Amino acid sequence: MQRFHQQQRQHLAREQAGPGVARALALTEGDAVIHWRRLRRADGVPMCIEDAYLNEVLLPGFLQSGMPTSLYDSLESRGLRPTWAEDSVNADKATSEESSLLEVDPMSAVLRHSRRAVSGEKVVEVSRSVYRADRYTLWVQLGQDG
Repeated sequence: MQRFHQQQRQHLAREQAGPGVARALALTEGDAVIHWRRLRRADGVPMCIEDAYLNEVLLPGFLQSGMPTSLYDSLESRGLRPTWAEDSVNADKATSEESSLLEVDPMSAVLRHSRRAVSGEKVVEVSRSVYRADRYTLWVQLGQDG
């Protein structure tokens, strides 16, 4: 995985899918994927490190169109906004790199969030995020459409 420094808040690159990403995106290991790594902030405070992986075949020209401000808006403009997703969240301790980027004490509590997002029949995004546990609350709304 390519690392980025504190000052570099985003990294967008073409990479080869490793076994886990390939399986989650329904690709073959080594296929081209887009990796978008972001350090997300709220009121200037680091909140989350997010690694999103996208199937490059579904997104021709994505890397050439510049750094998007919203992944889901960019997917929507291509007719690929996710229609459903699978998420998992678990508690853990921050690694030394995560502690540094999130500006928390080493081994601080973090929330790890994984997502697999689908548009129609196509898996369009797989992401792994690490949130500061002291600044994040998981809120889930459940209901039925009327």
